[in-house]
Amino acid sequence: MCVDTSVILKQETIMALLEKSLLEARLKTFIDPHSETDLITAKAVKSLEIVDKNVHLNLVLGYPAASYLEELKNAVQQHLQQLPEVGEVTVEVTVNIVSHAVQQNLKPQAGIKNIIAVASGKGGVGKSTTAINLALALSAEGARVGILDADIYGPSIPMMLGLSGLPETENGKVMLPKIGHGIQSISIGYLINQDEPMIWRGPMVTGALQQLLRDTRWDALDYLIIDLPPGTGDIQLTLAQQIPVSGAVIVTTPQDIALLDAQRGLGMFQKVNVPVLGVIENMSVHICSHCGHEEAIFGAGGGATMAEKNQLPLLGALPLDSAIRQNADSGNPTVIAQPESRAAQIYGLIARKMAARLALKGKDFSSRFPNIVIENN
Repeated sequence: MCVDTSVILKQETIMALLEKSLLEARLKTFIDPHSETDLITAKAVKSLEIVDKNVHLNLVLGYPAASYLEELKNAVQQHLQQLPEVGEVTVEVTVNIVSHAVQQNLKPQAGIKNIIAVASGKGGVGKSTTAINLALALSAEGARVGILDADIYGPSIPMMLGLSGLPETENGKVMLPKIGHGIQSISIGYLINQDEPMIWRGPMVTGALQQLLRDTRWDALDYLIIDLPPGTGDIQLTLAQQIPVSGAVIVTTPQDIALLDAQRGLGMFQKVNVPVLGVIENMSVHICSHCGHEEAIFGAGGGATMAEKNQLPLLGALPLDSAIRQNADSGNPTVIAQPESRAAQIYGLIARKMAARLALKGKDFSSRFPNIVIENN
């Protein structure tokens, strides 16, 4: 009796396709807690192989998550092994951070894959402290990170990184970023005396911002965090219109007046088509250092309400903790000084969520197209 091997091969192929579709359907029910999206939709699944009911899955995340990779690997393995048709499951997880799209008619800055602006409408909400801790948290997760202090009138990043003095230069033209706690940084605070007032008009300020960005030799950054001054003035408009920004986050406190100003800042980014990645609520709850009593000094739920109103994620809520301020003032921000603390863990979670939201955005393809130059011969 002759056996038609082509029929057997077709049946095996059909069974393999059925098994693969079953696994893909299962993966669509696994939600990444950082992107709040399933692995299939997030395009994290790069390969899925099935051999004798044993499964090998290759996942690639688009955001830094060194502290989460092993947890993700184990969780996905358990998720797939609940299927009765599945044998042994092996999962490989890696990270690949790419450059994402920026405003129309702009191209990503040389040496920087992504620029993320940290903004607030109102001063005194802890935006700079949040920005530096987010930068350090991204670095701790495995990314190459820099921070640009865009507050020309009141630079604070040098103090928070424990740095001072003029940056080194190449050929007297290009500045080298100063390194603190493993991240690259530049600030007008490195170029002036600490007590020198900046009595500059708008054009001088915006020119200084552009020089700080473009005259610094950034070294292969995955993310440059820009710490914006409060408000929606010249610096914010310059950044929104002339600097290639991949995304922005809004920092606010639960206080109504802070939320009102934060909403204006959010509206500015929306008008210039810079995607807002989410809202961060700072100083959400005060925790007494003596008895542990929690009190919402500035109100409660404001950040969540703002995020819901604008259909944005609330990336996280940080407590009002004197240690956060003391660490920043000492040049050792909380993520460095107290990496196991509750606040440092929250900063880490916010940083992963922020980067994961950016990873869902459109990628930059400008480098794939050749530059067309017309010459007169």
